[in-house]
Amino acid sequence: MSDPVAAPRALRIGDPAPEFRARTTCGERSLADYRGSWLLLFAHPADFTPVCTSEFIRLAQAQGSFDAIGCRLLGLSIDSLYSHLAWLRDIHAHFGVKVTFPIIEDPSMAIATAYGMLDPLAPDAAAIRASYVIDPQGVIRAITWYPLNVGRSVEEQLRLVRALQAADGSGASTPEGWQEGMPLLDLAPTSLYDVMQREQDGAPWYFRERQS
Repeated sequence: MSDPVAAPRALRIGDPAPEFRARTTCGERSLADYRGSWLLLFAHPADFTPVCTSEFIRLAQAQGSFDAIGCRLLGLSIDSLYSHLAWLRDIHAHFGVKVTFPIIEDPSMAIATAYGMLDPLAPDAAAIRASYVIDPQGVIRAITWYPLNVGRSVEEQLRLVRALQAADGSGASTPEGWQEGMPLLDLAPTSLYDVMQREQDGAPWYFRERQS
């Protein structure tokens, strides 16, 4: 009896994002095209579906906010390029919203498989409602997965990128629900001396705020 084949390890925060090159609604794109910028790469289960349509309308409306913080948007599903184009045309015709960020076609499921966007227990090949925040060095910094019947919060995706940028720029952490202008959190000390120094402030040694 042969040994069982180990399943490939799922992507984790801190992993290099898998490289790709593919056709999109804005021409050919590769991951390397986004090096030097933050990137929100998000998969949607299928074109012409209600939840995905609501997400794409809101993402298109929020694109200026993502642009303002240097984060680019890139969608993906296993649908064909022509399906994407027809769907975006329909969104514009019915809702008056132009979706100008690229959407990758992935009919071979190569990219979806590399990123773990396919549910092995699903009855079809629809991609999971997954999002990946990739930093300017091409490293995955955050991963969110939603069920097929629940839409993502675009505001939370935007907040997440802002929080990562604030933490990177300050060397601190962001507390629950952090928004721009709110205090950050210093890292907890790792020596007894630093613990004793902090306790002189009267605040818990493991929790100290600083202005962002």
